[in-house]
Amino acid sequence: MNITLLIPLLNEAESLPELHAWITKVMQQNNYSYELVFIDDGSTDDSWKIIETLSVTDTHVKGIRFQKNFGKSQALHAGFAMAKGDVVITMDADLQDSPDEIPSLYQMIVNDGYDLVSGWKKKRYDSVVSKNLPSKLFNWAARKTSGVQLNDFNCGLKAYSNKVVKNIDVYGEMHRYIPVLAKNAGFNKIGEKVVQHQARKYGVSKFGMNRFVNGFLDLITIWFLSKFGKRPMHLFGALGVIMFIVGFCSAAFIGIYKLYKLSVHEPAVLVANNPWFYISLTAMILGTQLFLAGFLGEIILRTKNNEPRYKISTKSNL
Repeated sequence: MNITLLIPLLNEAESLPELHAWITKVMQQNNYSYELVFIDDGSTDDSWKIIETLSVTDTHVKGIRFQKNFGKSQALHAGFAMAKGDVVITMDADLQDSPDEIPSLYQMIVNDGYDLVSGWKKKRYDSVVSKNLPSKLFNWAARKTSGVQLNDFNCGLKAYSNKVVKNIDVYGEMHRYIPVLAKNAGFNKIGEKVVQHQARKYGVSKFGMNRFVNGFLDLITIWFLSKFGKRPMHLFGALGVIMFIVGFCSAAFIGIYKLYKLSVHEPAVLVANNPWFYISLTAMILGTQLFLAGFLGEIILRTKNNEPRYKISTKSNL
């Protein structure tokens, strides 16, 4: 099979028939062998009814329905696990991503040898204040932190080789950082393509300003996980040892200084009255706690069980 198209969605009933017709036209024109997988992330409108209807009339269409809204990352994770195509392409269901971009994205994976190609919505039709400026700030921070030189981490239109989606774990709200996850998994040929962005035709955006706050927090998380996710003791243990040594040396100095004062028969301040004593004690306690945190992190990594982070209530054509 050439292509798996994965489309996560939430309350996009109005867009689905038009999107399906557009994708079908592009696929038939290029004679692709494909599957079209809609992942309904707990929609409360008629989205699932439309997906079921489409799956009856078109055998290419498959559907996954979550019991409730688990988030876009979980939807992509479920889709990646079931994808059969040599090339996997993700896009949003709101008609802001153009299916006409599919052939060029496919060629970049197959012919140019990219592991992952991310869309870049260079010209956007979103609000400048609520989306464009925060997006630019977010993308700048993501580039500096991750080392992945992309202009648009948030673009939902991306293409992957099958081996990439089978070797990355998308969780939490990490869908923004799939290129970073791919790089951390050893897939270094990551490209970018300018893609057409269209104004929303139906409904309203599902994203608010809080997604940028969450995005920056996720960026810190993924930086930590990429550096120390498999070896937490290297961070917490090192910090703990340093703090304990600093505290111990400070306490030792206070004790030696007091003994020196006593040896020369000079009045000495009680150790308990010296503020440095409490600073030293606090440093040793924090150092011990950090060391234990790293030790516990290592134990958790070795004993964790990989339970699914979502539950599927219904499947169609699968």
